[in-house]
Amino acid sequence: MTLLHAHDHGGDGPQLVLLHGYSRSLTDWDPSAALLTAGHRVLAVDLPGHGRSPDIAPWTIPTAVRDIADTLDAHGVPEAVMVGHSLGGLIAVEYARANPDRARARAAVNLDGFWWGREYPGAQRVGEGLLASSGAIAPPGYLEEQVAHAARLGIPAARAEAAARAAARPLPDGRWQTLPERVAAREILDELHRLGELGVTTWLDGIDRPLMLVQAGRRLPPAPGMEWFAEFNARFTHGVSDELATLARTRPTLGVDRIDATHATILEAPETVAGLVAGFVRGLPD
Repeated sequence: MTLLHAHDHGGDGPQLVLLHGYSRSLTDWDPSAALLTAGHRVLAVDLPGHGRSPDIAPWTIPTAVRDIADTLDAHGVPEAVMVGHSLGGLIAVEYARANPDRARARAAVNLDGFWWGREYPGAQRVGEGLLASSGAIAPPGYLEEQVAHAARLGIPAARAEAAARAAARPLPDGRWQTLPERVAAREILDELHRLGELGVTTWLDGIDRPLMLVQAGRRLPPAPGMEWFAEFNARFTHGVSDELATLARTRPTLGVDRIDATHATILEAPETVAGLVAGFVRGLPD
């Protein structure tokens, strides 16, 4: 059994469990959690190998799901709506699949957590770039760089610094160990590709819990020399949109929405995210 680091935000009402994205931490959820506690009990969890949680070896989604379940048991959380961003969104859906009995998973919200298979055009180039930066040792100016990048998305400096600080581990010489470390990063990407190869429709087959699937409505501005990624991401996003639209017409337990933000949605638009999650929970059957 591996217990993960969690933060109980308190609150009263239906239980929410918040999961963050790849190379992030539960601190990303702080702004939205502060709003959600008005009508919910809110628990945020650091995924394995992220934030202050221990690593797992090998890093697999089924193991991460099991460790989340053990962590919720330790916090006295028998039933919850799982809400995840990016990697956390994928895991929220997989948690619902692994726990079809409502006694554990009442429903799931996936905020822009979609992936592509290895054979998708351009996927190898994206994977190589992610692996090159994953688990790297960042220079002492790492926090300042993260804050400057976030400012281009309209994210307040204090929020961006707190999130960046929590997502990496400080080293004695002033540098930063980014997380997850390289071995776990490679295993996580393998897991993402495994799910991505299924395609959205096949991936979601067999899950009868209510699902809310949300796409980011705006693309990240391309970095210099990365214009090719903007084209790659646009093609993939349009493909996912088409699949989700078809699924929404045929599956009454599946809802689809779009949020006016980039992929960094929970830092960029926490009020909108909190409103969307709260509205989804209000609409769930008793």
